[in-house]
Amino acid sequence: MNVVEPHATAIVLVATGALLAAGVASSRASARLGVPLALLFLLIGIVAGSEGIGHIGFDDYHLTYRLGTAALVLILFDGGLRTPAAGVRLVAAPAIVLATVGVAGTAALTAVAAHFLGLDWPFALLVGGIVSSTDAAAVFSVLSATGTQLKRRLGLTLEVESGFNDPMAVILTTALTANALAPGAISLLGLLQDVGTEMVIGGVVGFAIGAAGRLAIRRLKLPASGLYPVFTLGLALLAFGVPTLLHGSGFLGAYLGGLALGREPLAHGSNLRRVHDAMGWLAQVGMFLMLGLLVFPSRVATVAPVGLGLALTIALVARPVVVALCLAPFRYPPREILYIGLVGLRGAVPIVLATIPVMAGVDGARQLFDIVFFIAVVGALLPGAIVPWLTRALKLESLAPPKPENTIEIDTGSTRGVELRSYYIEPNLAVTGVEVRDIPFPEGTAVSVIERAGELVAPRGDMRLESGDHVFVLARREDQPFIELLFGRAEEH
Repeated sequence: MNVVEPHATAIVLVATGALLAAGVASSRASARLGVPLALLFLLIGIVAGSEGIGHIGFDDYHLTYRLGTAALVLILFDGGLRTPAAGVRLVAAPAIVLATVGVAGTAALTAVAAHFLGLDWPFALLVGGIVSSTDAAAVFSVLSATGTQLKRRLGLTLEVESGFNDPMAVILTTALTANALAPGAISLLGLLQDVGTEMVIGGVVGFAIGAAGRLAIRRLKLPASGLYPVFTLGLALLAFGVPTLLHGSGFLGAYLGGLALGREPLAHGSNLRRVHDAMGWLAQVGMFLMLGLLVFPSRVATVAPVGLGLALTIALVARPVVVALCLAPFRYPPREILYIGLVGLRGAVPIVLATIPVMAGVDGARQLFDIVFFIAVVGALLPGAIVPWLTRALKLESLAPPKPENTIEIDTGSTRGVELRSYYIEPNLAVTGVEVRDIPFPEGTAVSVIERAGELVAPRGDMRLESGDHVFVLARREDQPFIELLFGRAEEH
């Protein structure tokens, strides 16, 4: 028996638990200050790292890439699962243009700036490709903490773009790493062919796996509801792994696999979404903590001038200019174009991708990693700090009713059973001021609970619905159109 155990394991678990608890406990305050939650965990990892007060030594780029890839698969699959299919159709064209042409354009302009700052062309192009993708989750974490809601099409554009642009950044990074090892080995035509091939294979295979999984869930009769998330976790891994083995984009496969799985009512859907949301957060938190441990602040300080110059170029020039050109054909209002251009926050993806050149043995790759890290931090802090203010200044807040403070769900194994939906009571609705017992509900329909002024109230027959209430109605799926005639459109959670 090893005399070190179980104390060594206990020390690791205590350290991990303390870091997680400290980060989560500080999350509300950090988001109100405009600091994305994920960035907070990154900073905690730095403080705990080898040059911080924790002195935790970590310098394994291969492990970082593997764990970072697994985390991104969970995050993208969860993002696809939560994205409404109707919303994707609404913004698919502009989001795809931003995620492909926009990423390439941002990479090109960033590379020009990097070359101007003294980097040779293969190195400059590689930096541009790595930092070209954005992270919508960072934007929405800040908006959520401040209670700000974006207009629907605007929010969907940012969300869907971030789901599609990670695969493009991965493809560019892989190709440009090969070019850095052997300059001139990759032609523009060859790169375009690789992008097209990987996107098609990844998209088709990933979507097919998600769709097949949705059909399988309808027929599965598992002995415990907790096994369904295990099954969908397997789908997420397959949606990444199979396209990758077929030389396609596994990240696009993971996102579209989640989208295909959740595009229609899903048996045990509420339970699955809760579990995948938790796994996505855990993956994001763990990934940023690990990336923070990997960073050496003394090295990052030496590349600060170049990193700051590139971060400002991306935030104030490259991203806004490229977004304006990409969205010009889609008739977005100028203020929305400006907003999308300015809030393109960087996330963990560039830092994970920066490990690829290190593993490939590119000369100066560790310096490149430090530059990318600096860009990612500044590219999250500066736009993040102005997101709530910019939303209000450009008058892009949603006019939709406020969301209920409480979320109530039921988990059912059938897609044809009853559903619990919430409705916001507006002054002009026919049911406003009407007693619950006088509402002409279809048979089998009932008001389950009412949220009034943030408090949950059990409905009585003589209770009148008031403007500002959130009413939770339990009804059969086939009766939902009639319910919406009475209460309007159901709220999205």
